[in-house]
Amino acid sequence: MEQEEATVLPADDENPPFDAEISLREITAETVRAVMRLKVASAQEHFVAPNANSIAEAHFSPERAWFNAIYANETPVGFVMLYDDPDAPTYFLWRFMIDQRYQGRGYGTRALRLLVEHVRARPDATVLGVSYVPGDGSPETFYKKFGFTDTGEMDEDEVIAQLLLEELPDED
Repeated sequence: MEQEEATVLPADDENPPFDAEISLREITAETVRAVMRLKVASAQEHFVAPNANSIAEAHFSPERAWFNAIYANETPVGFVMLYDDPDAPTYFLWRFMIDQRYQGRGYGTRALRLLVEHVRARPDATVLGVSYVPGDGSPETFYKKFGFTDTGEMDEDEVIAQLLLEELPDED
């Protein structure tokens, strides 16, 4: 029986501390399986597509999809995908997730700050959009606490919100 190769992490990074360094990193052939194994809690599954679906979708939209793994120290803990159209310019947080084992540690907020800094450096970037399905377990509170405001628009069952990039909210 053929066994899948696994990346062995150092013992102290299997459970990174709350103050771990957060980074956004390219997903490589060596890391893609670990990123695809990241999962949100079962109650959150209907709010975000699995990472494997997102990575596949990104590969079929290479001119508009920018995606990275979110790391805490050397441990992959999440995934982010941005719709990036500098010709429009349109910047939209397409996917964002933190694995259920790593939620509640501040990693998501710090990763979103890094993403905002990335978008701010893009041509003519003034707004970052996002959409979410409201309901129990929805990321609505997370986005609003970060500074996103509802636009009053809907995309089917999803609320459209935006973050004005002139001011980044204060760190908590």
